[in-house]
Amino acid sequence: MLEAGTMLLFCAVLFASVALGWSIIPALFVGVLLFMGYGLVRRCSLRAMASRAAGSVRSAGTVVVAFVLIGVLTSLWRASGTIAFIVAHSTAVIHAATVIPLSFLLCSAMSVLVGSSFASAATMGTICMSLGLSMQANPVMLGGAILAGVYVGDRCSPVSTSALLVKRLTHTNLFNTIARMLRTGAVPFVLSCVVYVAAAVVEWLCASGGSGFGAASAAATAGSARAAVSTNASSITDIGGLFSSAFDLHWLTLVPALLVIVLALLRVDVRLLMLASIAASVAVCVGVQHMEWAELLRLLIFGYHAQNPQVAALLDGGGILSMLTVMATVCISSAYAGIFAETRMLARLQQVIEMLGHRIGACGATMITATCAAALACNQTLTIMLTHQLCGGLYGDDESERSAQAIDLEDSAVVIAPLIPWSIAGAVPLATINAPTLSLAAATFLYLLPLSRMLASAVRRRSGFRTRHRSQNQNPGLAIPHRPKPMLHMFAHGFHPKSGD
Repeated sequence: MLEAGTMLLFCAVLFASVALGWSIIPALFVGVLLFMGYGLVRRCSLRAMASRAAGSVRSAGTVVVAFVLIGVLTSLWRASGTIAFIVAHSTAVIHAATVIPLSFLLCSAMSVLVGSSFASAATMGTICMSLGLSMQANPVMLGGAILAGVYVGDRCSPVSTSALLVKRLTHTNLFNTIARMLRTGAVPFVLSCVVYVAAAVVEWLCASGGSGFGAASAAATAGSARAAVSTNASSITDIGGLFSSAFDLHWLTLVPALLVIVLALLRVDVRLLMLASIAASVAVCVGVQHMEWAELLRLLIFGYHAQNPQVAALLDGGGILSMLTVMATVCISSAYAGIFAETRMLARLQQVIEMLGHRIGACGATMITATCAAALACNQTLTIMLTHQLCGGLYGDDESERSAQAIDLEDSAVVIAPLIPWSIAGAVPLATINAPTLSLAAATFLYLLPLSRMLASAVRRRSGFRTRHRSQNQNPGLAIPHRPKPMLHMFAHGFHPKSGD
């Protein structure tokens, strides 16, 4: 009972922080005090809890270094004109009839390159939303397509903070996990494209019939259609002209992004990959954009800030300071892991999840746990870490089991967190692009992925059960010996938490 009360109080503090628009860092520090207070009530040593917490924080050091590199990289990509070059040339392919599916594809591509849903929404997402609304696109479908797109790369980019966090937690090879993510995400990605193409076709037909989704302005006539095309073209030209006035959009500005793609395909260590792209970006900033060294050093820490207000609204950001929140979240959440291990606070809940895993499989249990964790944590990073902590007993410690847990985390916690209406994982990108909250329902990739994984897991379990049953009928001597049900065993012998970790 004390465990439940402590967790509910922690969740109340988190909810209050999110509802009031405050930083969640103070709330996370309150969590440390609450969980240590629980340990003291349970007669755990304060020194032991602090030692465990410090050890967990030290183990997060490698991922914190990677986050620093990501902050530097995203700042330099803004300053060098890399993002501006990509956005300016990508938006040239957007047209009224294809704006929804193309917004999904372009935001997916941008998020794969920059590895951040927030950065992708602030750049490509904002422009796609503005262009789409000027083309009378349905804001709900358009917002959903953008939100789904920015999380495609947030999940599987080699420079994604969530992918690096999962790698650190599960001690797996990042590129092997990315290869598996591409396989598990292929069908949901294609289905999402089909959904958005169908939505674009329906909208185009409705607009042609004079009863569109907000396109009730007599677009049925050829003259109106030509006027719309002219307006769209001028908007696209304005974007290209806007970035051209702030940057020299030479093809060399694309080199830092190309380096990331090529080195990722060669499976170069992600830190070396980012360092190579950083070096190329510095060369472009100095050689192509003619930036002063003093300004370059400043933006590494504080991020890029454009002088033109219109450019600033699209590109400002990055820098080491921009990563402080996520780094603090990881460090504090890592401390939670040490405290939980010492106090055994989550032991009962972990046993329940293990029993659930016996019934529906590790994948299904992880999906359900991630959904509950996302609803309580209100952010993606803490959702990933809580899900990993709670579901650890569902997986073994060999490489294949760790890989299985990594892909289950990527296909659950990473993409479910933005679907929670009060979570900052989805609320911030939607607010950035000024899309309605209802767009969550149109972010098809984010829920098709976990649903498809649960369906595939259920089919495999059913198929495996039939195979074992047939084998036992044909060879009675090979029947699997009876094992007591975990729930019955617990009631019969009482609940005894495991000692140690």
